Amino acid sequence: QVQLVESGGGLVQAGGSLRLSCAASGSISSINAMGWFRQAPGKQREWVAAITRGGSINYEDSVKGRFTISRDNAKNTVYLQMNFLKPEDTAVYYCNAAAGFWVGISPDYWGQGTQVTVSS
Repeated sequence: QVQLVESGGGLVQAGGSLRLSCAASGSISSINAMGWFRQAPGKQREWVAAITRGGSINYEDSVKGRFTISRDNAKNTVYLQMNFLKPEDTAVYYCNAAAGFWVGISPDYWGQGTQVTVSS
């Protein structure tokens, strides 16, 4: 089992920045990909960004150039630096860790979520 604990959410004005962190514990050696999803009210959960143990990175198109994902394998932690935030970025952000080649593919694990609210 893997446990994920997120932190760093909050309220910020449009154009501002936040940094999310997700610390993993437990069977860490089984994890390859880590990343972030988000779910806005009334919408489906969507993938945001992910990074593999080897450093491969990809982003959802709407966050490219604004969000940066990074990973500290020694600390078993993944980060999401979010700059130039927009009201449409408002959502609950969930950390995901997966044993397979990409996030969200079973077997995978979820954090409890952290709220990000961007005011206009």
